[in-house]
Amino acid sequence: MSLTTKQKFQLKKLIKELATHRGRHTELVTVYIPQGYDLNKIINHLNQEQGTATNIKSSGTRKNVIDALERMIQHLRLFKKTPNNGLAVFSGNVSKKEGQSDVQVWSIEPPVPLKTRIYRCDKQFVLNGLEDMCETKEVYGLIVMDRREGDIALLKGKAIIPLVQTRSNVPGKTRAGGQSAQRFERLREGAAKDFYKKIGELAKDEFLNKKELKGILVGGPGPTKYDFVDGNFITNQVKQKIIAIKDLSYTGDFGIRELVERSKDVLAEEEIAKEKKLMDNFFEKLAKEPGKIAYGEKEVNNALKMGAVDILLISEALEEEKIEEFEQIANDLKSNVEIISTETKEGVQLTNLGKIAAILRYKLQ
Repeated sequence: MSLTTKQKFQLKKLIKELATHRGRHTELVTVYIPQGYDLNKIINHLNQEQGTATNIKSSGTRKNVIDALERMIQHLRLFKKTPNNGLAVFSGNVSKKEGQSDVQVWSIEPPVPLKTRIYRCDKQFVLNGLEDMCETKEVYGLIVMDRREGDIALLKGKAIIPLVQTRSNVPGKTRAGGQSAQRFERLREGAAKDFYKKIGELAKDEFLNKKELKGILVGGPGPTKYDFVDGNFITNQVKQKIIAIKDLSYTGDFGIRELVERSKDVLAEEEIAKEKKLMDNFFEKLAKEPGKIAYGEKEVNNALKMGAVDILLISEALEEEKIEEFEQIANDLKSNVEIISTETKEGVQLTNLGKIAAILRYKLQ
């Protein structure tokens, strides 16, 4: 499962906050409870750890560990059972001053299921389990080609990562003097097949052992892409991963971007398509119904306070404090909030418009 930009933002915000805290000794407690695990067993285990902690020699560390475990136990008793995706809980004395106590507890039901169980006391919280969730898991392979050139890339979340560019040795359509038309055409076909084999080998090298690959999209102008896919140029394991073939106007970098654009139907579940649809809707209204949109902090804030905002579009580039402030106002007024990444062309355009925009329920002008 791939996280939405909003889920990723909220998770990164918690990780950033927890990462700022350091214990003077191994007194910050991290507990990961996997989905489906008995919560009572975790509470019993923490009670046992409290008993063990009485043996800690340093009185300050002993007190901090016992207090952190007690706060965590009290917090866990608020849950009737382990949440569907499991639970990550963090507790400890986060006071900056030696000898003072400020025991805090945090918990989060992660957006994807927790698979591992962890109990650890350390000088810092164990965050790698949450950090891993921020990494995009769903990856698509991209192949764009015609008889002249081929490009192979990855679509990882919303980012396009170029991998290989190659050009063919297929002669142009004008033959050298003295060559028969048939012989020249055989040369062209032979060179084309050699080129298809080359792209097939490159695709195998890049995609065959990439376990996170969800599928491969192939595109290009004309019939070449079908000759490539239907012919015996790709190993079967790679061919089975092809989920769409698209007609394109371009090759090269333009072709790769066009392939992603034309594959929106295939990528409908991906956040890149959802964000693009939202921003396309905004820009269409900007062109045709400018009274039903707002952009820039001042204008959007005014529209929010009037209750006119249907969908609030916030760039992840906006300062965290302002994101929280706008989210709170929007939630109070039942406006939908979407956080837009900066990894797409539309996301960059939103950044250039002031990092915040809105689609309105009705015209304000």
